[in-house]
Amino acid sequence: MKFLLCPLCHSDDNQLYCRDVRRDYLHCRCCDLVFVPPADQLSPVAEKAQYDLHCNDPADERYRAFLGRLFEPLRLLLPATACGLDYGSGPGPTLSSMLAECGHAMALYDPFYAPDPTVLRRTYDFITCTEVAEHFRQPLEEFERLWSLLRPGGILGLMTRLREAGQDFAGWYYKKDPTHICFYSRTSFAWLARQFGARLELHGADVILLHRP
Repeated sequence: MKFLLCPLCHSDDNQLYCRDVRRDYLHCRCCDLVFVPPADQLSPVAEKAQYDLHCNDPADERYRAFLGRLFEPLRLLLPATACGLDYGSGPGPTLSSMLAECGHAMALYDPFYAPDPTVLRRTYDFITCTEVAEHFRQPLEEFERLWSLLRPGGILGLMTRLREAGQDFAGWYYKKDPTHICFYSRTSFAWLARQFGARLELHGADVILLHRP
């Protein structure tokens, strides 16, 4: 049985993957994305109410250590003069502070907490997007926007928990957050890398680096 178009690759080759008491989850057999259909997604108002519950403190060492999973491999690749954009910076921007401490000029964008459209009219040596991609309603359009802001030779650094083959998706903690609506696998990002002609670099279960030629 066919459903909606996949929001990542726009294929119609997707089928019901899982269903719980709150929503359905569809699986795209083209790019391996699992996604929540629009009818089951939160409204923007309800979505922001969930984000307002987050307590992301830039001084919290545990939170900084969590972000260090992207920060450490990324900083080793950046020249001292590289400037970046923290896309989806949230209510307590922290990774941008860590990178600024290393001397990198940072811009912030968040549709709820830092909705400054002027930063989306510039280009950057690197872009970070931590615990954000799983919230994208239209991931292909979002990734295309980010790619267009990235200078040649730049890096798009992402953190999002990857779905593993054979895992217990029904009981997976990551799907229980009502704001999480896209669940990527390594195959999903391999598909995206091919679309962009990017070099894909994976670190652990949740760090993705896309290198622009």
